[in-house]
Formats: sequence, structure tokens, C-alpha cells
Amino acid sequence: MADSSVTNRLSRRNAILVFIAFAFAYFLSALIRAITATLSPTLTQEFVLDAQDLGLLAGGYFLGFAATQLPLGAWLDRYGPKKVIVYFLLVAVLGCAAFAMADSFKGLLLARVLTGVGVSACLMAPLTGYRRWFEAASQMRANSWMLMTGSFGMVASTMPVQWLIPLVGWRALFWGLAALVFLAMLLISWQAPHWQNAVPAADSQAAAKPSYGAVWRHPYFRSMAPMAFFIYGGLVAMQTLWVSPWMIRVAGFTPLQAAMGLFWINMAMLITFWTWGMVYPGFARRGYTADRLIGYGMPVSFILLTIIIAAGPAIGVWAGVAWALYCVSCTFISLAQPAVAMAFPANLAGRAMSSYNLLIFAGVFAVQWGIGLAIDGFRALGWQEVSAFQMAMTVYLLCTVASYAYFVATKSHNQATS
Repeated sequence: MADSSVTNRLSRRNAILVFIAFAFAYFLSALIRAITATLSPTLTQEFVLDAQDLGLLAGGYFLGFAATQLPLGAWLDRYGPKKVIVYFLLVAVLGCAAFAMADSFKGLLLARVLTGVGVSACLMAPLTGYRRWFEAASQMRANSWMLMTGSFGMVASTMPVQWLIPLVGWRALFWGLAALVFLAMLLISWQAPHWQNAVPAADSQAAAKPSYGAVWRHPYFRSMAPMAFFIYGGLVAMQTLWVSPWMIRVAGFTPLQAAMGLFWINMAMLITFWTWGMVYPGFARRGYTADRLIGYGMPVSFILLTIIIAAGPAIGVWAGVAWALYCVSCTFISLAQPAVAMAFPANLAGRAMSSYNLLIFAGVFAVQWGIGLAIDGFRALGWQEVSAFQMAMTVYLLCTVASYAYFVATKSHNQATS
């Protein structure tokens, strides 16, 4: 779908500088998202927190993040990525500073919610801009490399943070994060292009007043929605929660072994997203669209998860490798994010991206909580712990297969190529 936004394409040099500025902000947002896991022992001791408090503290970030997604999309379409993300990052600076100064659990929680609000534009803003500033193949590459920088942030939140805590303390660490987020604001203000409202194309879809209804009614968005919820949301849920309990309670890992397993899973994801950014333009030139790659690649993840479930404790020391392969195979779904944006005219890209992101985060919450409920439910029925884990994961597997089947059964409407 061609539109007037092609006149806003950036030169290669400017595109690189814009990408670096936005990627730095997204790196920090991923680090901030994951840092509470590393800080949990320190915060538990200092504030006398129980498991419920820790869960609520971690969830506060996602609460603030999710609350902004729908208005965020409208603001991005109207005001552009530069203005929106700068204001949002200012909130993140205040959130990090508030966390550093907190002297109670309520203070920590409020600061965490505020920080979640502040970083909630760190991926949607650049992807909305890339829809107008980059060519189609470059959008796919930029999406993959943005996710790669997120993986860098996840890795940085583990061992590097653990090393810094004894040296500087967690409060100084958050003051440092506040300063880095402010630096990201300055870089984006300096490098990001100014936004001009897109001139609608002649077709009826683009000519209509931008609205979320146009996004949620679109056949292509609907075909992708179940996979966003179960597969993409489930991938994040596995990576940030359920992989570790599986390795410990099913495969027999020690907590330290499970932590190392997660470290290498994050490294594998980092390398995979970098690879996607390198190879996708070549696939696109050969006619392998995002739809085709998702259609061919996702069944691999179903096979790998089936093997993990069926093997159970017998997988032993190979559990970390198996989960790494599973997470890597799920990255085919990451191609859907820019594909959804390209299915809409430029004046709807922000709404499309934020709607899709809302589905992902709703899926993260639902899968994390749902698997826990299922495990407890099967245990209450008298199942052994390992069997309860296996059955709960089987239910999740069936949901992912069903979402994929729905995608395959619906006709692709993604006609956008620019």
C-alpha cells in the first residue's frame, strides 16, 4: 500500500542515527523491566517483603505499561514518536528517581507503576516512526534489532546488576538509570525527525478518520490477534517466569543452574534477533513475506514444546538447551509486529502497533497466571508436581496450536509493501 509517507524516508546515515537513539531507550526500558528479579533478595531483606509483595511489585510495571497502550497509539498517530516518547521518558526519569528515594513498599510500588508508564512508548514509538521513515524490508530489520537491544537489556539486568549492587547499592543504581533515561531523551530530541501528519491516500480505509475500530475490525489484525495473545505473550511469559520453575521442579536444576540457563536463553534470543535483522531483507527479496515465514516456522516451536513436555524429568541437563531452542523457534512471531503496522496506512500505524502490543501484554499476564492456576488445580486433584506441570503446559500448547490454526485458516490481508 503506497502512501505519501514515502517522501519521509530517511537517508541511510540518518536512519542509523535515529535507530541508535531509539534503541538506547528501549535497552534501558528492558533493563528496568527485568531488574526487580535481580534486586528481589535485597528488596525483600530491606523492606521485609513476602512473595505476594514481590509479585505485586513486579506486576506494577506491567500495570503502568498496559494502562497507556490505547491512548498511546492515538497520541503517536497525532503527535508523532519524537514528541510522545520524550514526554513519556520524562515520567520514567521521575519513576526511577522515586524508586531510588522510596522508604516503604507503597513508595516502591507507586514508583514502579510510574516507571512502567514512562517506558511504555519505548518500542511502539520507534516502530510507528519506522513505518514512515524506513522501507518495508528495513522495517523488519529494525524491528528485529530493536528486540535484540531488548535482549541486551534483559542480559544486563542479571549478572552486571548483581556485580554493581555490592559496589554502589541499589539506590545509586536507580539514580544512574534515571540519568541514562534522561540522556536517551536528549538523544531522541536531537536525532528523531519532526512529525508531519500523514496525507491520507485515496483509498477509503486511509481516508477515514483514524480510529481503533478500523484496527480491531481489520481482517489481518484479527488473524494475528490470537497468536499475539498466546504465542507472543506466552513466549514472554515463559522467558520471564515459567522456564525457571520448570528447570528446577521438573528437570531437577539447582537455582544457580536455572539462573545460568536463563542467562544463556537470553543470549540465544539476542543472537537470534540480530540474525533475523540480517537475513530478513534477503527473504523478502525472494518473496518470503512475514506471513509465509510465520506459517512455515511456528510448527517447529510446537514440536519442541511437545518434546519438552513429554520428556519431563528425563530431559535432565538438556532442559536449558531445549528451552533455548523453543524460545528461539518462537521468534518467528516477532515478524508479525511490523507486518501488522504495514497492513495499515501510516495514519493508523500507532493505533495498530499499540493495539497489537496490548494483546501481547494481556497474553503475558493471562499465560503467567493461567499456568499457575492450572498447576495448582491439577495438584489439588491429586496429581504429582511434575505431572501437574506437564499437564498445565500441555493446555498452553493446545492454545498456541489453536491460535496458529486460526491464522492459517484466515486469508491474509496484508497487502502493504511500503
